[in-house]
Amino acid sequence: MFKVRINPHWEISRDDAQPLDTAVLLSLLRAIEETGSIARAAQAVSLSYRYAWGLLREAEELFGCSLMQTGRGRGTQLSPLAEKLIWADRRIAARLSPTLDSLASELETELSKTLGTVPAMVRLDASHGFAVAAFLKLAGESGLPIDLRYRNSTDAVAALSRGESDLAGFHVPLGEFESLSVERYGKWLDAKTHRLIHLAVRTQGLFVNPGNPLGISGLDDLTRPDVRFVNRQVGSGTRLLLELMLPRLDITPAMVNGYENTEFTHSAVAAFIASGMADVGFGVQTAAERFKLDFIPVARERYFFAVSAEALEQPKMRKVVDVVRSQDFRRSVQQLAGYDASDTGEILTLPQAFSAAPRKAP
Repeated sequence: MFKVRINPHWEISRDDAQPLDTAVLLSLLRAIEETGSIARAAQAVSLSYRYAWGLLREAEELFGCSLMQTGRGRGTQLSPLAEKLIWADRRIAARLSPTLDSLASELETELSKTLGTVPAMVRLDASHGFAVAAFLKLAGESGLPIDLRYRNSTDAVAALSRGESDLAGFHVPLGEFESLSVERYGKWLDAKTHRLIHLAVRTQGLFVNPGNPLGISGLDDLTRPDVRFVNRQVGSGTRLLLELMLPRLDITPAMVNGYENTEFTHSAVAAFIASGMADVGFGVQTAAERFKLDFIPVARERYFFAVSAEALEQPKMRKVVDVVRSQDFRRSVQQLAGYDASDTGEILTLPQAFSAAPRKAP
């Protein structure tokens, strides 16, 4: 089985000048940020000191602004512009990675078909999440081929219902909004034919800048005129949860500044805030931690893989269960901020998982 990796790549140019390839520049800037020294940074990214200096000067000439700040006893530090370039790259990766990962999986499958080497693959449609990423990594290491498509929770369970996938990753809040959320998936999930593989419990909440300078304490603050919000895309499970909670507080979308500004992943929301383009977002705690944001817990939810009961008897699906129940996977999930792996690997019927199981619409 071939493994395809697609990484975002971007260039900067001014007028008709030769564009500057940011890939090497960004790796050098990140190394300078870590080491505080151009010489050590150049060595860390396998560049000569002379080449590193030339690259920095070329970039500074393009921008008309310094990328470095030096001071006695402080070593070499990045200028605000250099820091903004690094954040821009992180935001690009956070926004595009799920799409590129899905495309890479599609290319892997097509290459294998062309060469006549297609293994028995597990077709996975899933809402993007950190536990899913951990599962994919361990599945690959165990030799279990996954045909991946990242899509929102409702689209994922709909694809499973139509027979277009073998597994559907989706999440349901714990507590008062569970039944309403389950009703939305009831159009596609059937208590008789579907089973749920419990992946993890995770915490959703508000992302705010370090130190919480605007003093945000809860969802009520989203209506403040000085607060800029960034949302998840329509159809995502996280946005569905938010749309269930806001009416209980008598908050309409029109009352939230930036409600229609959307990003595709939790990490993209966090990157948007860390870049200074918004003040608050809603998502899982892990993303906030990775972008060095403060986090205000709001709700906990369970993430499941939905699967047909019949498919659970297939060898490839037994391998899926083995990966989810492995100590390596449990350990990976437990290490994620805001995640709980206590029940990871449990296989449940819909009535066992929820107090009132959804019934498939006629």
